[in-house]
Amino acid sequence: MRLHRLSVTAFGPFAATQEVDFDALSSAGLFLLHGPTGAGKTSVLDAVCFALYGAVPGARQSPGASLRSDHAPVDLPTEVQLELTVGGRRLEVTRRPSQPRPKKRGEGFTMEKAQSRLRAYDPERGWQSLSRSHQEIGEELTQLIGMSRDQFCQVVLLPQGDFARFLRSDAEARGKLLGRLFDTRRFAAVEERLAELRRGAEAKVTAADERILALAQRTAQAAGPAGAEAAPVTARPGEPGLAEAVLEWAAIARSTARERLDIARSAVAAAEDRQRAARQALDAERELARLQQRYEETRRRSAALEEGRPEHDRARRRLERARKADRVAPALELRDEAEGAHRRAADALDRARTQLPPDLADAGPDRLAELERRFRQELGGLEAARRAEARSLAIDEERESLERESRADEATVRDADAWLAGWDTVHAGLRERIETAQEAATRAEQLAGLLAPARRRLEAARRRDALAAEAGAARQAFAEARERALAARENWLGLRERRLRDIAAELAAGLVDGEPCTVCGSADHPAPATEGDGHVDRATEEAALAAHRHAEEGRARAEQALGLVRERHAAARAEARDTDPDTGPETGEDLDPGPSVDELRSTVDRLSAEHADAHRTAAGTHAAREALATAEREHGERLGLRQEAERRAAARTSRREALDRERTALCAELDAVRGDSESVAAYADRLTRRVARLAEAAEAVRAEQDASQRRKEADDRLSDAAYRAGFDTPEAAASTLLDAAAQRDLQHRVDAWQAEAAAVADRRAECDAREAAERAPARPEAARSAFEAAERSLREASASRSAADERCAELTRLSRQAAAEVRGLGPVRQEYERIARLAGLAAGTSADNERKMRLESYVLAARLEQVAVAATARLRRMSSGRYTLVHSDARTGGRRAGLGLHVVDAWTGGERDTATLSGGETFFVSLALALGLADVVTEEAGGVRLDTLFIDEGFGSLDDQTLDEVLDVLDSLRERDRSVGIVSHVADLRRRIPARLEVVKGRQGSSVHHRL
Repeated sequence: MRLHRLSVTAFGPFAATQEVDFDALSSAGLFLLHGPTGAGKTSVLDAVCFALYGAVPGARQSPGASLRSDHAPVDLPTEVQLELTVGGRRLEVTRRPSQPRPKKRGEGFTMEKAQSRLRAYDPERGWQSLSRSHQEIGEELTQLIGMSRDQFCQVVLLPQGDFARFLRSDAEARGKLLGRLFDTRRFAAVEERLAELRRGAEAKVTAADERILALAQRTAQAAGPAGAEAAPVTARPGEPGLAEAVLEWAAIARSTARERLDIARSAVAAAEDRQRAARQALDAERELARLQQRYEETRRRSAALEEGRPEHDRARRRLERARKADRVAPALELRDEAEGAHRRAADALDRARTQLPPDLADAGPDRLAELERRFRQELGGLEAARRAEARSLAIDEERESLERESRADEATVRDADAWLAGWDTVHAGLRERIETAQEAATRAEQLAGLLAPARRRLEAARRRDALAAEAGAARQAFAEARERALAARENWLGLRERRLRDIAAELAAGLVDGEPCTVCGSADHPAPATEGDGHVDRATEEAALAAHRHAEEGRARAEQALGLVRERHAAARAEARDTDPDTGPETGEDLDPGPSVDELRSTVDRLSAEHADAHRTAAGTHAAREALATAEREHGERLGLRQEAERRAAARTSRREALDRERTALCAELDAVRGDSESVAAYADRLTRRVARLAEAAEAVRAEQDASQRRKEADDRLSDAAYRAGFDTPEAAASTLLDAAAQRDLQHRVDAWQAEAAAVADRRAECDAREAAERAPARPEAARSAFEAAERSLREASASRSAADERCAELTRLSRQAAAEVRGLGPVRQEYERIARLAGLAAGTSADNERKMRLESYVLAARLEQVAVAATARLRRMSSGRYTLVHSDARTGGRRAGLGLHVVDAWTGGERDTATLSGGETFFVSLALALGLADVVTEEAGGVRLDTLFIDEGFGSLDDQTLDEVLDVLDSLRERDRSVGIVSHVADLRRRIPARLEVVKGRQGSSVHHRL
């Protein structure tokens, strides 16, 4: 896979479109990606990962984070376009993340969905579109590259910090990283599946044993006393002999239960015979008691019947007289109704006459009716006068309405004149207010453009002053570390020189008589050298050498820290002066530091105050425009209202004159009609009341005469009806009358006495009751007690038999279930033993697994061994043949084996853990490990060629010699037509690597520059 061109727009720190020509950078084989902190070096790598996989590396893909640049204009969409060659095909992938964009209609923003596009280059037809589907593009690129996003970020982008941690981490952490890169999830899934099968099989065996024990407990409960006599089952789930013990115990319980069932059946038969005899005796005693009681009840009822005979005769005679009086009842009711009607008519007549004049108090109905007709005719002639009077009232109301309208229009005209008098002054003031706000808005924009740079310069000045103190401390620390390193070197060289002077004495100490000398070869040693004062042995020299190296490492770290502080201080000083940090020398201690913090703070405060004042004034632009528009609308409305009021005043004058003429004519007409009454309506009301009183009086006279005639006719009919019914007077018939309820009560009493007499007669004729009365009194309670005792005995015997029968059936059923469970348990237990052995072997817990290594760890150990071999090829060149990486499967600290990683030091011949490496050694060992891992992962992914690699940071920890060796190894990658991009802050790399991609940050966003 080779990268050709990258284009980023509004992505991360890049506001505008930036182009990266990887073909030009890769032509040198080794190129440098550098720039100040926060400029966007890592964002270039993020853009490559986003183009290929639609997401940035996991550590930077935080929830809620946006890939869009904060510096970009709102109408410029975020887009990443990458052109590459992979799998022999030249492709172009374009991606846009989900991002807000301005609405096409109205104000505000709307969220635009993510977009993707994939094109392929055909030499004959040019660029051809392949897909616009996120899923299809992702599957196509992943298949061509052969790596997941995690593998790509670990292999192509080579994050050195991760591999340094990898060297120092334990086996579990290494397993997590290797598992992501080599995708050993299937082996972990096999382990989990075997463990799951083992747990499932174990659960089946335990469940089967528990079911058998549960059946044993249920059998003991069902057996009752029979179960208590048998020996209990004491075996636990999983113990041998459990099934046989349960089956044997169940057989004994079934036999005992059958014997108890036979005994219960015999007891039930005897109890049934006793209960049958007791029931027959109880029935006989109950029948005798019933007949004797019936005879006594018949005698009591006969005596009570004779006592009520006189009352029965009186009721019967009273009922007969009441039925005769019923024939006179209609005439009596008619007479009462006529009397009541006559009283009501007479009362109404008296009330009507009191309302008539004295001269009409004794008038007859004819005269009263004549007067009523005459007054009605006069009342009908007043209709025209009513209409005239109503029109007169309407004219008065209309005149009042016209007066109200006139007063309202006059007030409107006065208000309009008062408001229009000051219109010119108000209009000019509002126009001036708008112009002032517009000027303030322009001033606020200018001040905003000055305020943001001033604030950044103030912040940079604060960082500059703080970093100046850090730089002084770093220079002091570097000087001290350099002095210590020089002193340690001088000490080591002095000890080495002294040891070389006395090396003969050191060799003589190893001479043995008769054995040849390792220098001259002679077996005779006539005068061996002796050690002088201050002799230095090999251990002392090696200790001095170790101290020298340790001091040199401290000097390198101090130098690196000083360089970083100087770079940050120079960048802060340049930003405080608002200049380019690369225009001056890298040290920069003697440059002008620029304005002070107080000066910059004073400038920021002044600009902030001016900007706030201008912003507050400019904020009133919209309100001033709205006030002007409102005032202009009100001016037009008031002019219109004034004109309308004047037109209405002219129309009201002519209308008022017409109403006055009409009202004068109507008043003359009304005065002639209503006389001394207040109005026509009052006069008509007087006539209406007079007509009503005359009509009421005439009707009352006629009603009184009719009621008198009906009362006389009712008296005659009542006398005739009483005589025919056999009563001397109507009053006698009235005193004998009874209502329907009283007659029904008498009839019921007569009928009840007669029915009781017939029933007593029937019962006195019964022979069996009379015979039973002659016998001795019955004793049913004693017979009932005997029957109940027999009944209890039968129920107890039947319950015992039913319980014994159910017990036998339940024991038989439970025994069959237990036998079935025992037959099914055998294959389940065999399956569990086989799966448990296999799962323990894969999980590393079995005794057969000597190193206690899990299956996934075993596979990863093989991959780690391949990575160590591939990394050693480059590590030897970087360390001048000193170091070799080897895989170790030894167990440490009782932990499981499999993922150990050691380094072999050729100088000492010893093997030690990679966690003991120094800072610089850790860097180039981790770099070699990363390159070796890239080779192994590439082969694992199907041999996809990786022609472009990136290495992120870490070079600052190397000394000059080691840096040269590491760069030689990286430069050797060009032999395989590879290009390597180094992302670093180290200033010395700019001199060593001519091809550079510089990322420059600015107020309007970052930009990239090619230095070839």
